[in-house]
Amino acid sequence: MRAVNCEKRELSGNCKHRPCLAVAARYAMRALWCMLKIRPQPETGWAAAAMASTRRLAAILAADVAGYSRLMGADEEGTHQRLRAHFRELIDPKIAEHSGRVVKNTGDGLLAEFPSVVDAVRCAAELQRTMTDREAAMPEDRRIRFRIGVNLGDVIVEDNDIFGDGVNVAARLEALAEPDGICISRMVRDQVRDRLPYAFEDLGEQSVKNIARPVRVYALRAEALAPARRATAAPPISQPVAPRLSIVVLPFANLSSDPEQEYFADGITDDLTTDLSRISGSFVIARNTAFTYKGKSIDAKQVGRELGIRYVLEGSVRRTGDRVRVNAQLIDVETGAHLWAERFNTDRANLEEAQDEITGRLARTLNLELLEDVGRRIEQQRAIDPGARDLVMRGWSLFHRLFSVANRQEAQRAFERALELDPRSADAKIGLATILATNLLDQWSNSVRDDEARAEQLLLEALADDPNNSMGRLTRGRLRRFQVRLNEARSELEMAIVLDRNNWAAYYQLAQVVLSLGEPEGAIPQFEKAISLNQRDPNNWYRYWGLGTCHLYLGHMGEAIDLFRKAISGNPRLFYIHLGLAGALGLRGDLDEAKTALAEALRLKPEVNSLAQLRAYRPWEASPQHSELRERTLIAGLRRIGFPDE
Repeated sequence: MRAVNCEKRELSGNCKHRPCLAVAARYAMRALWCMLKIRPQPETGWAAAAMASTRRLAAILAADVAGYSRLMGADEEGTHQRLRAHFRELIDPKIAEHSGRVVKNTGDGLLAEFPSVVDAVRCAAELQRTMTDREAAMPEDRRIRFRIGVNLGDVIVEDNDIFGDGVNVAARLEALAEPDGICISRMVRDQVRDRLPYAFEDLGEQSVKNIARPVRVYALRAEALAPARRATAAPPISQPVAPRLSIVVLPFANLSSDPEQEYFADGITDDLTTDLSRISGSFVIARNTAFTYKGKSIDAKQVGRELGIRYVLEGSVRRTGDRVRVNAQLIDVETGAHLWAERFNTDRANLEEAQDEITGRLARTLNLELLEDVGRRIEQQRAIDPGARDLVMRGWSLFHRLFSVANRQEAQRAFERALELDPRSADAKIGLATILATNLLDQWSNSVRDDEARAEQLLLEALADDPNNSMGRLTRGRLRRFQVRLNEARSELEMAIVLDRNNWAAYYQLAQVVLSLGEPEGAIPQFEKAISLNQRDPNNWYRYWGLGTCHLYLGHMGEAIDLFRKAISGNPRLFYIHLGLAGALGLRGDLDEAKTALAEALRLKPEVNSLAQLRAYRPWEASPQHSELRERTLIAGLRRIGFPDE
């Protein structure tokens, strides 16, 4: 009672115990709360407890993931991460873009409201179309596929939530929708009518749970969304549509103080390109094209337009002693935004692990999974002497430069030294075998039998350790092509492509083999695939020459002549390109131009001055079918302009 007495004295102006008044007030409030059976809310207080509900008309969108429990059971962590990414990167921004708001996230779905019915349906359609694209690379049984229902109704808005029959009907419509599809009510259909280019199918009256009256339902199936996508998003014909998962790895910048370490940064780029190529469904630009941007100040949007890709991976390498720092960032070329960035610190011996980690993180960012054998080569080589690894990277760096005897010889020495340091190195064996087989094909070998036998043995050892090495299969295909074991070569090269779908060199070698088998129609798409994966390669003249030969054999003289001229503009120093042009012009009847081309071919290689010598120039390329095609086209055209038989 002291507090009460003090309160009375306070009111009369005579109290000297002001703290007691506050105590009394607190006791009084607690007593009142107990009597009313109401507990105070620590954040919202008394006013929130008494807040009144409001009503309004709204378009309600309800969505959930079809087969969510099955997806979580198969891959709980992966499904959860991908779903979160979809909400963060697509769903929440798309709803906000159409003036909607997410009322609640239910874990496997969401509830949203819109002030406009048209905006709600347009948003639902765009979500479904984009989700189909985002999940296209996933196996069918692991795709996240939403079902969406849209209704228009009066809702009760209370405490940042909405209630009422309007919400319940939206939820029932969502349950009726097919995966990737949308169901709407009659009220929504009456409002939308022809304002949106979507063909809704009338499903009639449907009785749904806990709703007294049947609901008239209209469905928009997944396949009905495709025409709208093409109509609204088709690019100009001259602008090729970039594959969804297309990427270029730009040359990593060498930030080391030693310019001699340039090859080290190039090796990082090469290995990343190889590892990213193992991502299922990806389209990775070849390193020869990527390296045309080396040392230049470039804009990611410009690169995207030039190469027809959607993503750019760029970075830098700083090496100090045995310590290496790698920075990498993924850029969306459409917006120029950085989608992902990471820094890796490692020592030289663990460089392969860092590269594997970059590949894995990038794959998760793009919602893909790596092939089962990704990183297998890296795992097997972790114990290899780092010095040998340095030499292997140096060898590949030299091999990929413009063709020259000096570069080939220096690359061969690098691979030889790597094998001396570590005889177990599969990469060094494959690198050296690649040099030997390529020299055999290009007639640069000074010891054909010895080089052939050594390449065979190196590949036998390397592929015994790792039969799923795409580069090893490619090199064996090269060797079999030289040996005119063309069916075996074809099998090896097809296996190389299965192991690495972006192995442009395997496509090119396969094209040559198919052409040598006398199948020019089958070779054309392989040549074209090699070019598309390596668009800026300065050596693409070789692929254009191969394509020109295919069209020549098929009797397409106009295409053949254009391609031969394109090849000559890339490399005017090779006699057989001028010879092909001369044959095509001769068959078309342009005799003066044909004779000019023939004269240039003879100037470049005067010893091949008859048809007999031409037939003997590369006897290992010939098969009966190929020889017949060549006789009917190239030889016939050259004979027509006076090229002698003997």
